[in-house]
Amino acid sequence: MEKKTVLVLLLSAFFAQSKASNFAATTQPMTAAQTSTAAQPVDLTTAAEAATPSVVYIKVSSTSRQTQEQDFDPFSDFFGDFFGRGQRSPQQRQAPKRSGAGSGVILTADGYIITNNHVVEDADEILVKLNDNREYKGRIIGLDKTTDLALLKIEAKDLKPITVGSSENLKVGEWVLAIGNPYGFTSTVTAGIVSAKARSLQSSTTIESFIQTDAAINPGNSGGALVNVKGELVGINAMLYSQTGAYSGYGFAIPTTIMNKVVKDFREFGAVQRALLGVVGRDVSSYIDAQKEKGQDPDLGVLSGFYIEEVSADGAAEEGELKRGDVIIAIDGVKIEKYGNLQEQMASHRPGDKVKVTYVRKKDLHSHTDPSQCARYHLQN
Repeated sequence: MEKKTVLVLLLSAFFAQSKASNFAATTQPMTAAQTSTAAQPVDLTTAAEAATPSVVYIKVSSTSRQTQEQDFDPFSDFFGDFFGRGQRSPQQRQAPKRSGAGSGVILTADGYIITNNHVVEDADEILVKLNDNREYKGRIIGLDKTTDLALLKIEAKDLKPITVGSSENLKVGEWVLAIGNPYGFTSTVTAGIVSAKARSLQSSTTIESFIQTDAAINPGNSGGALVNVKGELVGINAMLYSQTGAYSGYGFAIPTTIMNKVVKDFREFGAVQRALLGVVGRDVSSYIDAQKEKGQDPDLGVLSGFYIEEVSADGAAEEGELKRGDVIIAIDGVKIEKYGNLQEQMASHRPGDKVKVTYVRKKDLHSHTDPSQCARYHLQN
């Protein structure tokens, strides 16, 4: 009832505004732009028309695998030797065939497609269905569980690749569209805004710097496109936050800054090359809250950034003289406000890259460029 009341109030406000605008029109002419704004604040049809043909439906299946199971016969031990059946041997049984579905985005005219790792990682067969209903067999070029991204290839030509935009330029409050195939409903478009950026779910085994959106994302949307009002790809839809398994207001997409690096590595090296800074820590706000719960009142000199709790031995951070208690506030001039920002910046680098780290130590500002010959990095297979 409360939700319905709010909706009525919003609609009433809109109609009242339109009525007032019509009254004003009798006394003062409205420009074309003003008329368009009053009728529809944001036109999303152009973005939908531009991006939808580049989003594909992916169906995966796992062929039946034989498993060994031993039948239990209560009379086997008693009569086995008497009738000459000897020892019981395991029986080969076929496991049931499994299938699933998701979405993907065409990146090149010759058939490279990006999707989520969890959509295709266990697949033995991959079927890709285009927006115009053409179907192709897909093959895996690369899988990366750490970023939950996978690159596929289909043997096709003259496809319509999506235009890749910059997730860095995306702003909180900006309109976005989620395009995919939820519950098998192909080429479904939903709209919302960017609710947050660099959102981390604090997993220790994955790279997380999600774009959070309230555009409806449901099962089947995984691997689909998150696009801006120009129809440019800004993220790959990856997951939803829900207590029921269905959309409940929170969806998360992998930004194109991370996707671009993963795709380039797959095509050039066949695997993702990943650089490690060699630090463990948390958001400054999380650290301050934890200290206050202990009755302390820490003063770091800043209220945002990445607080270092541990520096790995012989790692790049140690060689760069970073220490426990330092707060990283920028990488290569890009502001670091929380853990997700740091992960996103490091995910764009390769082994051998130099990075300029700006940090605060005891309220004093410092910066250092890690020498590539001293940095330790990890090559992800």
